[in-house]
Amino acid sequence: LSIDQMRGITSLDPGWKSIHEDGSPFPGETHPAMVALSSGQPVKNTVMGVFHPEKNDYTWININATPLFRPGAAAPHEVYTTFEDITERKKAEKALLESESLFKNLFEHHAAVQLIIDPSNGSIVDANAAASKFYGWTREQLRQMRIQDINTLSPEEIIKEMEKARVHERIHFEFRHRRSDGSIRDVEVFSSKIEAKGKDILHSIIHDITDRRRLEEELLKIDKLESVGILAGGIAHDFNNLLTSIIGNISIARMRVKSEHKVLELLNAAETASMRARRLTGQLLTFAKGGKPVKETVSIQKLIKESSLFILRNSKSRCEFLVAEDLWPVDADAGQLSQVFSNILINADQSMPEGGIILITAENLMPEKINDIPVDPGRYIRISIKDQGAGIAGKNLSKIFDPYFTTKTEGSGLGLATAYSIIKKHDGHISVDSEPGAGATFHIYLPASGKEIPEKEESADPLKGTGKILVMDDDTLLKEMIGQMLELLGYQAEFAKDGAEAILLFRKARESGKPYDTAILDLTIPGGMGGKEAIKKLLEIDPELKAVVFSGYSDDPVMSNYREYGFRGMMSKPFDMQKLSKVLHDVIKGQ
Repeated sequence: LSIDQMRGITSLDPGWKSIHEDGSPFPGETHPAMVALSSGQPVKNTVMGVFHPEKNDYTWININATPLFRPGAAAPHEVYTTFEDITERKKAEKALLESESLFKNLFEHHAAVQLIIDPSNGSIVDANAAASKFYGWTREQLRQMRIQDINTLSPEEIIKEMEKARVHERIHFEFRHRRSDGSIRDVEVFSSKIEAKGKDILHSIIHDITDRRRLEEELLKIDKLESVGILAGGIAHDFNNLLTSIIGNISIARMRVKSEHKVLELLNAAETASMRARRLTGQLLTFAKGGKPVKETVSIQKLIKESSLFILRNSKSRCEFLVAEDLWPVDADAGQLSQVFSNILINADQSMPEGGIILITAENLMPEKINDIPVDPGRYIRISIKDQGAGIAGKNLSKIFDPYFTTKTEGSGLGLATAYSIIKKHDGHISVDSEPGAGATFHIYLPASGKEIPEKEESADPLKGTGKILVMDDDTLLKEMIGQMLELLGYQAEFAKDGAEAILLFRKARESGKPYDTAILDLTIPGGMGGKEAIKKLLEIDPELKAVVFSGYSDDPVMSNYREYGFRGMMSKPFDMQKLSKVLHDVIKGQ
C-alpha cells in the first residue's frame, strides 16, 4: 500500500487481511498498537502477515508499539508504532526449514549408512536406520558411542582424520569398521563439515567395500601369477623336454635290467628325483598364463586319501577324515587337485615338527550356503584341512597365496600360489583361517558335478602292442628315446622333424600301401609347422587317422580340448613308458 492509501485506515479495517505466523486470523483489536494503547504497556516484536492483493501474497512485518503519555496522565493518548518488512527473512527461514526437513528425511530414510559426528571428541550425534542395520547396534546405542568404538584406527589417528575432514583437507577416506558381532568390514567414507546451531559437525556417508576390496585383491593375485607365469611357463616347457628324455630313458633302462640287479635301486632313486622335478615344473606351468585343467569326473574322497597317504608316509603326523558318505563328485583335473592337497598337507605337516593330527572334512553345500563366497551360484563341495601347528601371523595372511612368498628358509613359495591358481581355474575358491598358536584351516570350494564317476581299469605293467607309428618332434634326443620306448612296446617307429616332413612321409606311406597306424605329433615346433597345423593336413589325406598330440605346454587350449582339433589322444611332457603305452593302447583300440 502507498502512504496515501494507508492514511485513514485503522487496524480494524477488514481490508487488511492480516494473519499470525501460524496462519490464524489476526483480529484488529489484537494489533500491537491497539494493545499498547489499551494496556499502556509496550508491545515488542510481533510478527504479522498482511495480504498484498497485487502480489497475491503476504508481506511479513515485525511490529513494535510504544504508548505515549501526556504529563500527569494515567492513560496514553497515542502510540508510536514501527514496522519492519521481514518478508525476505521469512522466506529464507521457510527455505531453511524446508531444507532441514528435506535433509532430515534424506538422513532418516536413505539406504546409505550415515552418521553425524562431533569432530571435537568423536561422539556420534546421530545415526540413521541404515547405520543401525549395518553395524548391528540400535540407533539409541549408536548415539551413546564414539566413532573410536567403531573405527579400528588408534584414537589419535582418528582425531587427525576427523580434523582433515573438518578443515576440508580431505573428504574421502578408507577405514576398517567394527560391527556389533565383532566382524570387521572395509568401508569407504565421504565426510563433509556442516554447521548446526553454530557448531561444526561432520556428516559421514559410509559404503561397505569389503567385497570390492576382496575382488581387487583377487585380481592383484591373478596379475602376479600371470606375470610370473610368462617366465615360468617358458622355463618349464624347456625343462619338461629334458625330463621327458630322462624319465623315458629310466623307463627303458628298468625294462632292460633284471629285477634283482643292483643297478635297479639306482634307477629307482633317479626316477624319484625326476618325478620330484616333474612336480616342480608342473607347479610352474599350473600358474603360468592359461593352465586350463583337463577335467574328468573324479572322487574327491579318493584324491584326498591318496595324497595324504603319499605325503605323510614317513611323517609323525596323521590324518583324520570326516567326509560325507554322499559327497558329490567334481569335474576336475585329478593331477592338479592332488597337487593342491599335497601342497597344503606338506605345509600342515611342516607346521607340526613333533607330529599332530590333520583333520580333513568334506561336505556338500547347497546354493544358499555359499552366499558369502566369491563364486558363481550353484552346488559346491567344501574341503577343509585343519592342522595343529603354530598358525599363520596376521600380517602374512593376505600374502599367503602370493607367488614366491614363504616363511620357510628352504621353501620355494610356489606351493600355495599354485594351489590358488589351480582352484581358480576350476571355478572354485580357496581361503585360510588362522590365529597364532591355534593352527591354520584351509577351505576349498569346488563346483559339484552332475555326472557319475566312470569306472577305470588300470594296468600295473606297460601295455604292449603292434603297429607302425609316425613320431614328429624336433628334439633328436627325445626322438631317440621315444623310438626305444616304442620298440620295447612292440611298435615300429619312423620320425619327422616338423609338420612338413610328417605330411610328406605320411602321404608316401599311404601311396606305398603301408600306412601308419597312428601318429604322435609335438604341438609346437620352433620355426616349423607344429601339430595343430599338421593334423589338419593329415586328416585331409586320411580322415580316419588316430593321432596323439604331446607337449610341454599342458596349459595350451589344444591340450585341454584335443578332440576338437582332430586328435584322439593327448600326453603332457614329461611322460613315462606306462603313460605312452596306455595312450597308444586306448587310441589304437578306439577307446
